[in-house]
Amino acid sequence: MGKPKTVLDWQAIKAEVHRRGMTLTALAVRSGFHQSLLRKLNTTTHYEGQAALAAFIDQRPEDLWPTRYPKKTSGILDTAKWPPLESQKSNDHVDIRAAA
Repeated sequence: MGKPKTVLDWQAIKAEVHRRGMTLTALAVRSGFHQSLLRKLNTTTHYEGQAALAAFIDQRPEDLWPTRYPKKTSGILDTAKWPPLESQKSNDHVDIRAAA
């Protein structure tokens, strides 16, 4: 089993960017964003900016901001709780003699 990944807090993310010789402003400009965008990622959700920052520090955005990337759940409905609907084209409920 591998070592579990630790979620970096905002200060650790900034420190890792600086350790790699870059600033958030310079990384934003280099990535094609407004110069202040990456500095605001602590409080603002911007998926493209988060992806650029995470790629720069060799992380996944889902690992850095787990609350912004909820885990997907199955789209299968429980048929005991939500039974199938009757078809609108079904003739079971139509009295043909009354319609004539």
